[in-house]
Amino acid sequence: MRMAFGGGVLKGIVSSPPSKSHTHRAFFLSAMADGESKVSNCLLSDDTLSTLKATEAMGALVKREGNTVLISGGDLYAPAGTVDAGNSGTTMRIFSGIASMFDEWVTIDGDSSLRKRPMGPLLDALSRMGVETRSDGGRPPVEIKGSNEGGKVSIDGSISSQFITSLLITSPMLANDTEITIEGKMVSEPYINVTTHIMRLFGADVQRSGNAFRVKGRTGYSPYDYVVPADFSSAAFPLVAGALGGEVTVKGLQMDDPQGDRVIIDILRTVGASVSVGKDFVTVKKGSLRAADIDMGGFPDLFPILAVLLSTADGTSRLYGAPQLKFKESDRIKTTVEMLTAIGADAEGTDDGCVIRGKKRLTGGTVNNEGDHRIMMAAAVASLLCEDAVVMDGAECCSVSYPEFPEHMRSLGMKVEVL
Repeated sequence: MRMAFGGGVLKGIVSSPPSKSHTHRAFFLSAMADGESKVSNCLLSDDTLSTLKATEAMGALVKREGNTVLISGGDLYAPAGTVDAGNSGTTMRIFSGIASMFDEWVTIDGDSSLRKRPMGPLLDALSRMGVETRSDGGRPPVEIKGSNEGGKVSIDGSISSQFITSLLITSPMLANDTEITIEGKMVSEPYINVTTHIMRLFGADVQRSGNAFRVKGRTGYSPYDYVVPADFSSAAFPLVAGALGGEVTVKGLQMDDPQGDRVIIDILRTVGASVSVGKDFVTVKKGSLRAADIDMGGFPDLFPILAVLLSTADGTSRLYGAPQLKFKESDRIKTTVEMLTAIGADAEGTDDGCVIRGKKRLTGGTVNNEGDHRIMMAAAVASLLCEDAVVMDGAECCSVSYPEFPEHMRSLGMKVEVL
């Protein structure tokens, strides 16, 4: 779908989508729990529906009632055919660990974008646990055959926290306790905190000491009624839109949730936006923005929208500390910089982020979002800074995490046109 985003003066209230990362985890844990769990306020997007289909493929019974999903799990088996993870790296990686429980070959594949995503560190760790694995040079499609019985394993933590999450989530189902040691830098650490938090809600015994985790085996999971919180990584787009183009309130946010991306509130204040925080809402008003240096290591999903936020800030900004951005739905360092320069910004990529020299105004133009939902939404928000519209093909890719995004922007006052 080709769309044009024409900026505007924004004013209004939107509800943040439910958290994609929480929804993925709750679906998988519900499938492994012995009994029926209820997952309320789900995000039903392309990615999370891939996870839901994966749970059904291994025997979970799924019933959808609006944005509530009832999942009866416990009696699981190896999927008979190839599990299609679509564009969802989270589905691919978490399910690869779960597949190691079965003593039959399980094949997991995805679309052309997903086939570029690295799987090597996770497959290597599973192999050291006695699991047989096959892949296309460390990339999907992957084939996995257990059975994994737990034990001690180490894994490189510098590429994706999803590898660690995969091992953690699988561990309570295994015959022995599992000890996982993270080697090197632990990137995107807040996502691991989300994983262990939800695991405990579903009855897992997981302990952490520094860079090591110990998970008690043989316990499995217990059914749980889980309410998915709002997603700060999605909320960042309308919040930044408020800072650039008027006044926007996002409701439904829980400020005590362990999501690392809630740091967007502090960052907006730091760069000069006006921010008000209520019990379950955040309001951001346009302000005079200044440059900042920000370590992105703990919250890399915010990289594209923060780059947009700083593109007209006074001074030179540096986003750094997130080399793992190269292994997302696209090489997000490259695609973010190309998106910004296409619409007139002054940005330069680095090995772990980018440098942005703020300009008073951007020009607008045609953007290639590479099918990456976060690049697409960041480019749309950038239209608030542009003389002319921002035009792009493939705008429907926002359905991966924020299906209502174009309509939300339109409701706030942005000019949104389907071409």
